[in-house]
Amino acid sequence: MYAWIWRRLPGTWQTKTATAAGLALAVAVLLWYVVFPWVEPKVQFDHGVVQTPAPSGSATPSGSRIPGG
Repeated sequence: MYAWIWRRLPGTWQTKTATAAGLALAVAVLLWYVVFPWVEPKVQFDHGVVQTPAPSGSATPSGSRIPGG
């Protein structure tokens, strides 16, 4: 696929490289400012998986002290 795109770009290899870099930058900007903000409310990465509190006999008691501190 990339070879097909490379063959379709006009100019010498320097022009092709600059055009390919510009296209990659345009795609990155489109994703960053349009697609990701649209998808973020639907995916909600910041919500935790565990919704219940830890059991009372957990491994790290809440009142524990650090020795030497």
